[in-house]
Amino acid sequence: MQASSISATETRQTGNRIVVAGLVAIVLILLGAAALLFINLPDANAFNARVERLFVENDNLTAQAEIKLLEILAQSGTAFSDTLNSYRVVIFVLLVFATAMLIAAVAFLVMLIALNRRMGQIERQGIEVNSLMISRDQNLVYLNNFEFKLTEAAIETLSVLAEARMDDEVLSGAEIEAVISGRDAADCDEAAGATRIKRLRDMLGNQMVSELLVRNIARRGYMLAIDKDVIRMV
Repeated sequence: MQASSISATETRQTGNRIVVAGLVAIVLILLGAAALLFINLPDANAFNARVERLFVENDNLTAQAEIKLLEILAQSGTAFSDTLNSYRVVIFVLLVFATAMLIAAVAFLVMLIALNRRMGQIERQGIEVNSLMISRDQNLVYLNNFEFKLTEAAIETLSVLAEARMDDEVLSGAEIEAVISGRDAADCDEAAGATRIKRLRDMLGNQMVSELLVRNIARRGYMLAIDKDVIRMV
């Protein structure tokens, strides 16, 4: 049992390390892509530098129309520089958003996988019940401190199953009906006990809880799928 616990702990730690490594890899990949993108973007002042070069190399342009053309080119260079800077900001914001979305997607995926595994364990092992207290006087059942109000018939059925579980017994439908009605099992109908089990499950409400709490063993009967040491009856 201890070896199994150690193995489960090591598996969980390995899984956590893999998840962290995956998240770090996503961040590094996006940072690398961002760096390459910003490096390959043209210089915001490249257009202004070309316009300035035109001014220097063509200082003999003195006509009013020529000067006006150079001024327009200079203004266009400034506008291009501002636009490129705004593009850099937009790209940076989009990369940050993409990083956050990818991390969130991985986190939700890991949570979903863990939840599916937990549900699988519950399906295989049944409900993990820490305490089951049955109060016949008040027709109440406390399951892990959750209170269920049942009918008197459902309480009787659950009490019979609890007593059988404490004795490590599995009861058929006819035997359950015999214990409750006080008759001999040979004189009782199997369907009557099965009906009592169905009504008990309906009273418990949650289908998954009721189906896993009251287990049906093929060709043998019914039993509570919990540790008998947690059962208390008052």
